Amino acid sequence: MKFTVKSEHPASVKTGCVILGVFERRKLSEPANRFDKTTRGLLARLLADGDMDGKSGQTLLVHHPHGAKCERVLLVGCGKAADFNKRVFGQAVASATLAVNASGASDAVSYLAELEVKGSDQYHCIRAHVELTQSALYKPDELKSKKDHASRPLRRMAVNVAKNDMNIAHTAVADGHAIAGGVELARSLGDLPANICTPSHLAKTARDLATTSTRLKASVLDEPAMKKLGMGALLSVSRGSEEPAKLISLEYSGGNKGGKPVVLVGKGVTFDSGGISIKPSAAMDEMKYDMCGAASVLGTLKACSEMALPINVVGVIPATENLPDGLASKPGDIVTSMSGQTIEVLNTDAEGRLILCDALTWSEKFNPAVVIDIATLTGACVIALGSHAAGLLSNDDKLAGALLAAGEAAGDRAWQMPLWEDYQPQLDSNFADMANIGGREAGTITAACFLSRFTTKYHWAHLDIAGVAWKGGKEKGATGRPVSLLTQFLLDRAGGR
Repeated sequence: MKFTVKSEHPASVKTGCVILGVFERRKLSEPANRFDKTTRGLLARLLADGDMDGKSGQTLLVHHPHGAKCERVLLVGCGKAADFNKRVFGQAVASATLAVNASGASDAVSYLAELEVKGSDQYHCIRAHVELTQSALYKPDELKSKKDHASRPLRRMAVNVAKNDMNIAHTAVADGHAIAGGVELARSLGDLPANICTPSHLAKTARDLATTSTRLKASVLDEPAMKKLGMGALLSVSRGSEEPAKLISLEYSGGNKGGKPVVLVGKGVTFDSGGISIKPSAAMDEMKYDMCGAASVLGTLKACSEMALPINVVGVIPATENLPDGLASKPGDIVTSMSGQTIEVLNTDAEGRLILCDALTWSEKFNPAVVIDIATLTGACVIALGSHAAGLLSNDDKLAGALLAAGEAAGDRAWQMPLWEDYQPQLDSNFADMANIGGREAGTITAACFLSRFTTKYHWAHLDIAGVAWKGGKEKGATGRPVSLLTQFLLDRAGGR
């Protein structure tokens, strides 16, 4: 998909389709008004006849509008003008993209980014338009022998802006394209089945990414190397699998040499059966998505590299399967982490924190400015926040605030939960330094409390993405979240746009 920027009158532009917004009830947006005047009230007549009233997501396609140079005009419902926020803007862009893609037009010019969006500026509107367009066209059909594509798919999208906004628009389009590519990588990795997307496949993906830029460097530790480092917690999870675990690092050097990096640690359980504490069979196929934290780290590093951000970033991915066999860890086993702290494994399905704790300790070697881990960690987070926001816990309120702000700006939100000392006793064990679970109450918080015991030497935040990393049901598939949030956070730390 190719994205460009234009600044032309909507009735004068030569294109397969012009996209214009309509508000409730039957109120033309300003660009639509300009088009309407040139076409002698064509749009106003259509609205007066009741063809559409502007409800959010509605579309109306008109062929060969008299007086205009385009082949088609697509009217898109934007809801009430007073309520036109980032969420409704996103619905309008997605609806428009799907309608144009099905129309036979191979190119289009959108005037939606000219509209005033509550809580957003021009840069973020244009960037979001590119991201949302690319996202709407994504299909998880890589492994289908027959792909269901439009006969004449949409290949080029131009975003129209005022002439004095052209410079920022070019930057926003380039950034949006880079972030969309990172999101797409994360989605495609998540959607791959576990028999293909193994720990070794994640390692290969990191190495392949490193070949795309001289600023990227990948390295992979195997199980013997991890054993030498004392990563008993991580290796206790991989014991039941024939697939060897990998500890992957992908370093991006865009900032000052020797500058402290942001370290992103992504949980990479490529399939989670629960181990001996085996999960119910219903929807167990979705446990291929337990590596979406790892996928989001790779996607973020890809976007970061393409945007050439002036910042140092390290992606760390502990990757393994969690399966039950005769060697698998058993409830009641005690393992020793790289930090030297001992852990009583009361539930082998609480494995994500076991691989993350060793990766978090290992991350100290990079002398990080901050460390953020991203993990599909707890079902409790899905119950608490649903599919709308990631859970955020941190030992540093300034870092938490920056992540929350980045999520709001990117339309990829998180919600902060408490990390109070009051919850720590739930992890007490009679036989080890701690247990790996803290009971039913406050499961998301106690999981973060566990991780906090391995992050005392740096500023740290934890993103629980269990509710946002993928969708179930008929729309089953990875979302690519929180690539947008993380990239916005890195962009902000690098000085913004």
